[in-house]
Amino acid sequence: MKLTKTLIAASLAVMSADSFAAAFQLAEHSASGLGRAYAGEAAIAEDASVIARNPALMSVFKEKQLSIAGIAVVPDVSLEGTGSSNAAVNPNALNDSSIAPSAFVPAGYFLMPINDKFAVGFGAFSNFGLATEFDENYPAGQLAGETEIVTVNMNVSGSYKINDQFSVGLGLNYIYADAKIVRNFGANPFGLPAETEATHLEGDDAGFGWNVGAMYQLDENSRFGFNYRSETDITFDGEFSSELPPTMGGTSGASLPGSVAITLPAIAEFSGSHQLDDKTGLHYSVMWTGWSSFDKLEADVEGRDQPGFSKDENFSNAMRYSIGGDYQFNKSVLLRAGIAYDESPADKNHMSISIPDTDRFWYSFGVNYTMSEQSNLDIGMSILRGKTQKFTENDNIAQQWSFESNGHAYLFGAQYNYTF
Repeated sequence: MKLTKTLIAASLAVMSADSFAAAFQLAEHSASGLGRAYAGEAAIAEDASVIARNPALMSVFKEKQLSIAGIAVVPDVSLEGTGSSNAAVNPNALNDSSIAPSAFVPAGYFLMPINDKFAVGFGAFSNFGLATEFDENYPAGQLAGETEIVTVNMNVSGSYKINDQFSVGLGLNYIYADAKIVRNFGANPFGLPAETEATHLEGDDAGFGWNVGAMYQLDENSRFGFNYRSETDITFDGEFSSELPPTMGGTSGASLPGSVAITLPAIAEFSGSHQLDDKTGLHYSVMWTGWSSFDKLEADVEGRDQPGFSKDENFSNAMRYSIGGDYQFNKSVLLRAGIAYDESPADKNHMSISIPDTDRFWYSFGVNYTMSEQSNLDIGMSILRGKTQKFTENDNIAQQWSFESNGHAYLFGAQYNYTF
């Protein structure tokens, strides 16, 4: 148990995760997939990272393989204030050029064929993460503050080859999650300092989930894959405090047991992969995420009838579409490229600056370099371009704040693969 907690703590230390798939979903499982915008991920069997997207693909491998990946996320998420119901606040005071910190998302995988029918694999990666941070004296502090959700998925998977065409796979997932929510009172008509903490909640939890995959080999040049990942219920148990007086729903700085319950959504993906000739491959994916399970972000406080913090999210299920290709430039170099369209699950009537989200396009490029018969290196990058959003949020004392947001990002990844 001590070793497990040490490994988790080490993972969290480098995974101050930011989200650049839909909402707080992370797509960054591998650098090889990054180079083609993660097109074809449930059907391509390039390296051990198949454990994250379709364990049935492990049946393709004849030798043990290790893959270690890291992806840097450099966000460019900005806000422009366009209106305020508080006459004492100039909308320009709401401007913020960088509300999301940079992040590093690591991943590691190991797969091992047992015989010509069975294979097993182990993976450590993340499917969900978020970080946004505002100054403690931000005028709309009740909407902003600090929001962080970090998850680490420990996976064990197995695959079974039914025949030369069909394979199936099953994965079991232990998901450790850590969350922090801080809200300051912001500009107000009561004379309280803007940096007064209205909500401070930190907690963690662990849950279990499962995923199942299937692969169909149409012929030597075409393969289809499907993967389904279950929902996971997480209740972040920790401590709640508020500097507000009890008459305003606070605790005068005292800490009380508190919790936030969320459901990490189910994910389903269908992919195809086709080798068009001896040099060119075409790949595509359609992914569905069941975001309707995430309808509210709310903090329950022990001994209190009213929540310490509550925000309606009202997310809807969302789709992601991607297409990509690769080209064998020479014996050692494989080039990749891809594009994707990521739908936002956010309700236009419940937009939030704490979880900023928008539809976005991915433009991706990558290369694989073969160093020897046993090892190769993947490099990938993506440029993400989001739409401009205009929306209004109300805080807990009925003040209205209007914004225009822009969300873009740059992703850079590297991955080392070794075959034993």
